[in-house]
Amino acid sequence: MKLVITMSRRFGTGASIIAKELSERLDIPVYDKAYIEEQLSDHMYESEAEAIRKLAEKPCIILGRCASDILKDRMNVLNIFVCADKEDRIRRIMEKDSLSYDEAKEKVEKTDEERASYYYEHTGKTWGDVNDYHMIIDTSQLGVENCADILMHYFEKLEYI
Repeated sequence: MKLVITMSRRFGTGASIIAKELSERLDIPVYDKAYIEEQLSDHMYESEAEAIRKLAEKPCIILGRCASDILKDRMNVLNIFVCADKEDRIRRIMEKDSLSYDEAKEKVEKTDEERASYYYEHTGKTWGDVNDYHMIIDTSQLGVENCADILMHYFEKLEYI
């Protein structure tokens, strides 16, 4: 199966680390906001949607950009939402970006708010609604370092890979 994984995530969950590890194990590319916008000159949502549909013609991982909604009708797409406790996310951002607690907290809250607004603006839906995803992964409970293993086991069990 030509598996396409969409990965929506709260800021600071470690989802990009999970995506990178899956990318290496599955030998498929990861596409994120920077990559998609780099490919476009106009930055209009319809252009992003078209780019996402085109990228999803081959196995890949797409981080954010409403890909779970854009590709919702495709049988080969697995939509994952990555979450974590807010305090864990703040600590991760403090360490990653060398920020104070208050700076990291503000960055986490602001980025989550921006993602929720972007998702609602383009889909009319609530970002993070469990009904829009096949799987929710909590990195606070599972550990970022274990999530790729868990997902690989799942893919193998269902013979996606």
